[in-house]
Amino acid sequence: MGWTMVVLGRRISGLTVSYLGPLTRQVVLVEGSECLGGWIRSVQGPDSVIFELGPQGIWPVGSPGSLVSEPGLNSEVLPPGGHLAAQNRFLYVGGALHALPSGIRGLLCPSPPFSKPLFRAGLRDLTTSRGKDPAHSRELSIRSCFLSLFQAEQTHRSIWSCCWGQGGAHSWVQLIRQAWAECWCQWSLRGGLETLLQALKAHLTSRGVRVLQGQPVCGAERCWKVSLEDSSLEVDHVISAIPASVLSKLLSAEAVPLAYALSTITAVTVAMVNLQYQGARLPVQGVGHLVPSSEDPIIPEIVYDSVAFPEQDGPPGLRVTVMLGGSWLQTLEARGCLSQELFQQEAEKGLNEPPSHCLVHLHQNSISQYTLGHWQKLESAQFLAAQKLPLTLARASCEGLAVNDCMESRRQKAACVLGIEPNS
Repeated sequence: MGWTMVVLGRRISGLTVSYLGPLTRQVVLVEGSECLGGWIRSVQGPDSVIFELGPQGIWPVGSPGSLVSEPGLNSEVLPPGGHLAAQNRFLYVGGALHALPSGIRGLLCPSPPFSKPLFRAGLRDLTTSRGKDPAHSRELSIRSCFLSLFQAEQTHRSIWSCCWGQGGAHSWVQLIRQAWAECWCQWSLRGGLETLLQALKAHLTSRGVRVLQGQPVCGAERCWKVSLEDSSLEVDHVISAIPASVLSKLLSAEAVPLAYALSTITAVTVAMVNLQYQGARLPVQGVGHLVPSSEDPIIPEIVYDSVAFPEQDGPPGLRVTVMLGGSWLQTLEARGCLSQELFQQEAEKGLNEPPSHCLVHLHQNSISQYTLGHWQKLESAQFLAAQKLPLTLARASCEGLAVNDCMESRRQKAACVLGIEPNS
C-alpha cells in the first residue's frame, strides 16, 4: 500500500489534515462516531431556516478560504449582512446594552459603561477574573489562549510591528481578499457551516482518502499499529485530532510521559440554545452581546444570528443563539442534572414571549481549557521526537481553539509530516 498516514478524529482538525494529503500518499481518516465535523452542525428548520448548533461563523483569516474555494463553494459564501451593523458588539451591564467601543476614538475616549478609556483600562483588566471562555478565567493561561500573539511578540518584540510588517506577506485567495477589502467580521455558507464539512468529505474521497466512520480507536502501538473494534491498520505516521484525554488512554507503554501530560488537559461542556421568534425585533443591531459573569454566571454570550446572516432566516423572523456555560453548568454536569428543559428555561429567562422554534444542543467536553502551565505540558510532546515516535498532535486541546486555529495550524502540521508546502 506504500507510505500510509492515518488521521484520528472527525472534527474540522481531522478533515483539514486529511485534505492536505497528496494523491501519492495513502491517507486514512478514522472516526469513532457516524458523523464528521465535531461540534460544527447545521440544522434546517421550518421554512428553510438554518440553525447553527455550534460555531455561527468563521473569521476571514487563514486557510479556510482555500478550503472553500477548491471544493467549489465560493458561490455559497455568505458575507455578514449589513456590514456595519454586523460589526457592532454590545456588553450587557446594569440591565442595559452598551455598544463596545471601536476604532481609535473608542480606545482613547471613555464611553459607557466604561469610566476610563479602554487604552488605559484594558491593560489592567487583563488581570481581572472575567472572560468569554466558559470556565474560570483565573485558571486560564494567557500565553496558551493567545499563542499567536505571544509568538508575534517574541519574534518581533511587538505585536503591532508584527501586524504592520507582515500584513502583505500572505498570498490570499479571492475570498480572503474580498473579506479584508469589505471588512467582514465573519462569513458563513448558505446551507450552514456543515456544508463545508460535507464538501470536504466529498473532496477527500475523490482524492483517494479512506474515511472510516463508526470505527472507534481502541489503541495505538509503537510500530505503528492502530487498533479498531474489529480490525487494525498498519501505518507509517499517526496524526491525532481526538481529545487529549482520549488519546492518553490509547497510547502504548513507551509513551507514558506524554500520556500523563495529555490526561491533565481538561475540557468544559457548553450548551447552545437556538431560538426563533416571529414578528420580534432586536433592541439594537449588532453581532450580539457579551454578559459578564458578575451580571449572569450562566449566560456568557448571546449571538444575533439574524443580523449577521439574514439570508438564513427563511420567512420574516428573528434568530438568536444563547450560549450557556460556566461553573453552573459544570456543577449540574457533575450532579447528572442536565436536561434540555432546564437549558431552554435559562435561555428564555427574562423574555416576554415564547419562541416559535427552539433547539437545544449539549456539547460535552467541547472546549479545551488552556490552564496555567499548559505550554509546559505541550513541551512533553518533544518526547515524540526523542523516541522517534511517528505521532503528531493536531487537536484544539493542544494549540488553538477557534475554527480558524484548528484549520490553519493543522494544515501546517500535516505539511511538515508530508514534507510539502502547506499551500500546495
